[in-house]
Amino acid sequence: MKLTPAQAVIASDKHRFRVVNSGRRFGKTELAAWEMKAYAVFGTDRRIAYIAPTFQQARDIAWQTLKRICLDAIVNVNESRLELTLKNVKGGTSTIWLRGWEAIETLRGQRFDFIVIDEVAMMKNFWGNWQEVIRPTLTDTVGQGLFISTPKGFNHWYDLYNLQSKDSDYKSFHYTSYDNPHVPATELDKAKGELTEDRFAQEYLADFRKTEGLVYKEFDRHVHVFDDKEIIKAIVMRHIGIDWGFTNPCAVLEIIEDRDRNFYVVSEYYQTSKTTEEILAHASTLGGNDFFPDPAEPDRIEEMRRKKMNVREVNKDVTAGIDSVRRLLKNKKLFIHSSCFNLIWELETYSYKDGKQGLNAPEEPIKENDHACDALRYVLHMVSNKPGQRPPAAQFIPNHAARTATSKQFIPRR
Repeated sequence: MKLTPAQAVIASDKHRFRVVNSGRRFGKTELAAWEMKAYAVFGTDRRIAYIAPTFQQARDIAWQTLKRICLDAIVNVNESRLELTLKNVKGGTSTIWLRGWEAIETLRGQRFDFIVIDEVAMMKNFWGNWQEVIRPTLTDTVGQGLFISTPKGFNHWYDLYNLQSKDSDYKSFHYTSYDNPHVPATELDKAKGELTEDRFAQEYLADFRKTEGLVYKEFDRHVHVFDDKEIIKAIVMRHIGIDWGFTNPCAVLEIIEDRDRNFYVVSEYYQTSKTTEEILAHASTLGGNDFFPDPAEPDRIEEMRRKKMNVREVNKDVTAGIDSVRRLLKNKKLFIHSSCFNLIWELETYSYKDGKQGLNAPEEPIKENDHACDALRYVLHMVSNKPGQRPPAAQFIPNHAARTATSKQFIPRR
């Protein structure tokens, strides 16, 4: 195994879960390929998975490197499924699978001895899928994991990197691009001169920085994210925001408003391949006083009216809607429950092109990582800007009994 000194430190560590935060061109993929080969060759009937953000990225990033490194042990190659069968030292075989996070459900119920998750910072709903789908695949085998990524703001990757302080199974490593002796330092210095300080620090030094061009730069998970579901005193309204989808995810947000005009996102529904009937069936269970759907789907809105749902008008002015959400974040009037993984992920990644940002940004954001953000602004742009008296809290009776038991003062997580 021909590893750099930094790679060797990681490879020799015995912790069950290793978290490698490193700069571009550090050699993360090369390290992962060597480790997968070692697990396959020095075990019997081992099952190993490499997971990239998409199946195509798994092919582009790791497939050729893995075949090159495993060449002397390959028994069978499945090019279409990205699977390698390797012979091991005990006379049997082991299998390495390459998969994409976008189809993570296909791994539910599988069994693995070792898993590599690459570009973790780019993964949607990381914690939900890790806990519900991937982590159980390692239970029977007491399998191990290698997480590798370059930072992207202060998102779930930041939390995973810091998990070692709470869980002794985890060990984190931090290396920069300069720690790869095969990359000329002069090339890295050129990149430093061409990029902004924050961009270079994030991409090459693997420092955690706010994403450049971030739309909701006021969002801070230490201020705006809370854990206690018994959160609100004086509930007056429950609003439901809906962004339609099928191939792209649909997003349904449940937003509680209190008498002091604070807004709390307490649940999210974020799913692909859901029919109108399925989306509305979920929305109907939330007990909303009113519903703010994307007006681009009039047939679906008509279906809502047939179901006697209180459909409200939505202003789709993107810039004005963003301003409304940013104002609430800045004034600490908007809070997100920690279970809303996808909304939090979008708030930390939704960006303008070419780093444009601010209330007067001349362009709309890049049309990605925006489904839950759209559902959020549909509601908040319409209800947070309306003047007038709010109904007293006693006039509103929430549908969810669990939320009526108490009315504790809300305290943001620190």
